[in-house]
Amino acid sequence: MAGVHRGREIWRRLTLGFVFFWFFLGGIGHFAFTNTEMSIMPPWLPDHRLLVLISGAFELLGAFGLLVGVTRAGAGWGLVLLTAAVTPANINMWQHAANYPAIPYWALTLRLPIQAVLMAGIWWSTRPVRGPDAVREHL
Repeated sequence: MAGVHRGREIWRRLTLGFVFFWFFLGGIGHFAFTNTEMSIMPPWLPDHRLLVLISGAFELLGAFGLLVGVTRAGAGWGLVLLTAAVTPANINMWQHAANYPAIPYWALTLRLPIQAVLMAGIWWSTRPVRGPDAVREHL
């Protein structure tokens, strides 16, 4: 049983690392490629520039929140909510695929269910650990 637990812990840590880099790089992207990020937003949303910068800041805050055990669960929930909040931009890209000829339609289509998998990975890798590893988790 210890081997199964150890294997699960390794996968959880790898997933946590992936989630960190996803949001760390994504957050930087919001600042480095602000105009590109603005271009994918639905027209009905106000002040695209401000929303891109705010979401980028929250991506970075969430990523760094993952690194500390006591903030990890809260950062996880924040990143799940943030991922849900940016879904309209991904749907907008999918609905207007012709505006993004460099991205294959299948990739835009696959992006939507991948968001659900990403949210599940965030939740799974950031939920509080129970049992003998719970003390180590907060280090």
